[in-house]
Amino acid sequence: MLPVAELHVHIEGTLEPELLVKLAARNGAPMPILDAAELRATYHFGDLPSFLSLYYANLRVLKIEADFYDLASAYLTRAAAAGVRRAEIFFDPQTHLANGVRLEEVFGGLMAALADGARDHGISADLIVCFLRDLGADAADAALRACLPFRDKFIGIGLDSAEVGYPPALFTKVYRLAAAEGLRLVAHAGEEGGPDYVREALDELHVERIDHGVRSVEDPELVARLRAEQIPLTVCPLSNVALRVVGTLGDHMLPGMLDAGLLATVNSDDPAYFGGYVDDNLAALRAAFGYDDARLAALARNSFDACFAPEADKRRWKAEVDGWLARTPA
Repeated sequence: MLPVAELHVHIEGTLEPELLVKLAARNGAPMPILDAAELRATYHFGDLPSFLSLYYANLRVLKIEADFYDLASAYLTRAAAAGVRRAEIFFDPQTHLANGVRLEEVFGGLMAALADGARDHGISADLIVCFLRDLGADAADAALRACLPFRDKFIGIGLDSAEVGYPPALFTKVYRLAAAEGLRLVAHAGEEGGPDYVREALDELHVERIDHGVRSVEDPELVARLRAEQIPLTVCPLSNVALRVVGTLGDHMLPGMLDAGLLATVNSDDPAYFGGYVDDNLAALRAAFGYDDARLAALARNSFDACFAPEADKRRWKAEVDGWLARTPA
């Protein structure tokens, strides 16, 4: 299996229907649908808001530390099968706080799973706290301050949820606070919102990486900047199809982004909802665009170049990619 880093995955978005049903039963959480197959059949979305309404409703089943452990353990087991060596995992503390869950339970379960994932699967993983942008800047600031007592348990901050109407500049203050804490900075931009959101995330939030960023291609000047500065873009192809960012995978911007010299990576976003994990995304690109092993290996190298792991680890993983490519038949 091709070694890769996954840099854009929401742990809440890895909640498969089977585990959701199990947790609902364990915690006595009321759910309108308690059959996994029936639940999965409802996963068809017209846009980001239609997805988010179901997504947040499903997360009410997460109540105790064991739930977060089971959630993250299931993802890491699947990620190991997908070739993931490094995972930088988003989670949304505001969602769980609103559901009456203490942060001790969230961090406790996730961190225990990450430790076991390193032991059992050899996956290097860290957490990135994301803010729900549609709740506003003050709520993001409060969430960061609530998380700071757990500062040793996460490496960065991000910005997710509904994009349009909540431009990056609203969150300048909280990003400044995070930077002062030595946290890594990323943000969703250029999925629903246009290239101006990407530029604002770079200029106002000083992010190191753009999550999604596919609409950057609409602005040649921005493309030139992203190429010159080699700003990583964590692209999620199957997600973009599921949420109608593009009509079909064949319409996707990724080939043009790569041809333009952008540092694009491939990721799964919310794989329980969007039809696949990172290996499924790579397989879909191979089928849609005829990508050969060399092109997929280049995407894998991009993922390691874009991750926040130590340089020695990046070199080791990229050497693994080279070894994978050398072993595959021409």
